[in-house]
Amino acid sequence: MKNKKILIIEDEQDIVRLLTHYLQKEGYNLRTASDGISGLQLARKDIPHLIILDLMLPEMEGLEICKRIRTDPKTSALPIIMLTAKGEESDKIIGLELGADDYVTKPFSPKELVARVKALLRRNERKDEEPPSYIYGPLELNLESHDVKIDGKEVHLRAKEFDLLVQLLKNKGRVLTREVLLDIVWGYDSDVTTRTVDVHVRRLREKIPFLIDAIVTVKSYGYKLRVEEN
Repeated sequence: MKNKKILIIEDEQDIVRLLTHYLQKEGYNLRTASDGISGLQLARKDIPHLIILDLMLPEMEGLEICKRIRTDPKTSALPIIMLTAKGEESDKIIGLELGADDYVTKPFSPKELVARVKALLRRNERKDEEPPSYIYGPLELNLESHDVKIDGKEVHLRAKEFDLLVQLLKNKGRVLTREVLLDIVWGYDSDVTTRTVDVHVRRLREKIPFLIDAIVTVKSYGYKLRVEEN
């Protein structure tokens, strides 16, 4: 974990100093930006291992930055922790659905945030150990290029839709509860509900009609991906 680069995009300098103090103690290399445009430029120019992103920023808001990071192939897989003073569930859901990996509401515990940073970086390192691709019928998912194709034609998925599909493919034939999927895909301490899992499964089925029957809903429990018939 040492020497990992973390980019902090935050306009409140007291918070920047606080995060800098705690993260440098853990051995991380930090980059900072105080507005949205310069933060996005820095993320593209000097790609970090993780981004801590404020929601309310001058020049460009955090949600727009998150969206642009996720649609750029060079940065699409970067872990993002969204940091904001807003506490409404709707704001959290929007941020997470746009591709944020975690969501921390101000005021926060610096030690807790450091723990979330470590957890996300560990999770990202485990992704590197996974096989490069999964094939399921006409569907091919490539972890390295972060793309999904049906019969060779690319299908655009948001970050969490992609991660959810990965878990279904990895656990083919096994029932995964909504709680387990929340834990693996969104993180154990993310402030989202099981309804978010249902929304993302519905979107997978809409974008990939092949999955309408392939993803089985297990009533009052969760979901599983059917085992292919020989």
